[in-house]
Amino acid sequence: MTKTLATEITIDAPRARVWQILTDLPAFPEWNPFIVAADGRVETGERLTLRMQNVGAGVRTLRPAVIEVRDSERLRWRGRLWVPGLLDVEHTFELADRPAGGTLLVQKEDFRGALVPVVARTLDRGTLPAFVAMNEALKQRAEEPVGSPRG
Repeated sequence: MTKTLATEITIDAPRARVWQILTDLPAFPEWNPFIVAADGRVETGERLTLRMQNVGAGVRTLRPAVIEVRDSERLRWRGRLWVPGLLDVEHTFELADRPAGGTLLVQKEDFRGALVPVVARTLDRGTLPAFVAMNEALKQRAEEPVGSPRG
């Protein structure tokens, strides 16, 4: 069984600015309501440590492997729950220039495995809204004038 969650948002900032924020893992606690802490190097083959907060749920720590990094275009990582085939997850951020200016950010996650039917409702109620919250927070941060105080 498979399930895909996908969101997108238009950000009035250049792709390079959005990418810089998205890949500055130590700064995530300052702005990110979904990935509340992150550590590691955003390089293909590296493992990240991500503390994630779904809406209405506790914080959980995941250690996905970075499988693709295309500067200012795409970041993908893959993780799994315990053993292959139980719950495999691939997370993707894609950035594209908009014809009118700014950046289109698409955030999606593909879920595969035996547990997908068991967790599908939780993904819709907790994970998808967390994506939306992260997108909005990223937009707000990217659209701040450079040098603005951050809170």
